[in-house]
Amino acid sequence: MKRAICLAGGGPAAGLHIGVLEGLKNCGITFDNKDDVWALSCIGAWVGVVYNQAESEKSDGKLNETYNFFRGVFRDDRSFDSFPTNTIFAPDWFGNAEALLDFMLEPQNYRKAFLPTKLLESFAYTMKAINRRVKSGDLFDEGDFNRWTLNHVLAVNPAVRFLTAMIYKSSVDGLAKLYYPDSTFLRKINFRNLYSEDKPYLFHNAWNLSSQELRLFSNKRGKFDDKGRPYKPITAGSLCACSALPYIEQTVEIEGDIYCEGALVDTVNFKDLLKDHPELDEIWISRIVDADQVRAPNNLHDSLANLCELFAATVGEDDIKLFKHHVMCGEIDEEDSESRDRWKGTIIEIPVNSDINFEWSHSNLERGRTNGAIAAEQAYKLYKGKEKDPNKPLVVGAVSREQRMQQIREQRISAGRARPSAR
Repeated sequence: MKRAICLAGGGPAAGLHIGVLEGLKNCGITFDNKDDVWALSCIGAWVGVVYNQAESEKSDGKLNETYNFFRGVFRDDRSFDSFPTNTIFAPDWFGNAEALLDFMLEPQNYRKAFLPTKLLESFAYTMKAINRRVKSGDLFDEGDFNRWTLNHVLAVNPAVRFLTAMIYKSSVDGLAKLYYPDSTFLRKINFRNLYSEDKPYLFHNAWNLSSQELRLFSNKRGKFDDKGRPYKPITAGSLCACSALPYIEQTVEIEGDIYCEGALVDTVNFKDLLKDHPELDEIWISRIVDADQVRAPNNLHDSLANLCELFAATVGEDDIKLFKHHVMCGEIDEEDSESRDRWKGTIIEIPVNSDINFEWSHSNLERGRTNGAIAAEQAYKLYKGKEKDPNKPLVVGAVSREQRMQQIREQRISAGRARPSAR
């Protein structure tokens, strides 16, 4: 039996991936054979790489090593409450200082900051607005006041203009930098272990901003893209590049090209999975993020997480629907008509658990691990209950969103009943 496991992106939901691997192992499903395939993106690539480079030869040991690695990435709950970030997204202090210094040494930036005409126009506008308001007796509306402050106080003030431009226009493209090749954190990952002959085939994606195309990175040779170019090797740089979400994490330069995350272009490389591996019997998909996980934000931390994950959730859901549709229609490769009806294997989608949040906290990691294992066991039961026609592909889908929402409501009602009453 040749299997593929697809681990998608989802940042703080990484615990679900670990739980899925654990739950499937408990059901007798593993992906440790050299003929197995790991199709990865973003945090899924980190989980896949860390698991497969582990020193332990047994699945239990690999899972424990993977969990312990990510426990070091996530922050303990007490610390996270007042410092809500993970342990590896550190500011690039030296890079930021150099970028700010370059900005300050450019004379043109000072000229752009001082606009006498705009100052006079804003002063005239303010006087007219005040006179008009006094005569009419109307006070400034809150929205009007905020926009006046933005456009006629801050936007025309030379000092504010200079500082704002320095923050947003300096050559810094992310709040944090992850790729430090010689850092202790990256040296914990033994990339050489990925290239042993007995290892499964791993590949992950990243978006090449220089050439505007998706590029794939793998731990084995022999696969080529549509242009006949071999896939690049998986390295510390490629792993950081595949999770370099713009604004959150700085982009990564590889061989002169600039890369960022590719998951929002192709969730887990569905386009090339069956093209490169038509011999697969089963494809297991762990998506980990869903729109149901996005809730009303209470603060900027929640809002930023929602911004990232909402797009990842909806794009991932649509990608999987399209992939299953093409497989059922026999359209493995739309550009190659001869490839139709070749693949007759099984696709199993792991249900996405909504009972997590997007916090980089230990409790969220542990909750994800527990819930991921439960979801995997649910998927396995559905998979075992289906009868397979050897002449047709089989899709074992996750429960519908309506069913998931009903399960969530029942869980919350049950939890409310179990909660001790206040005294």
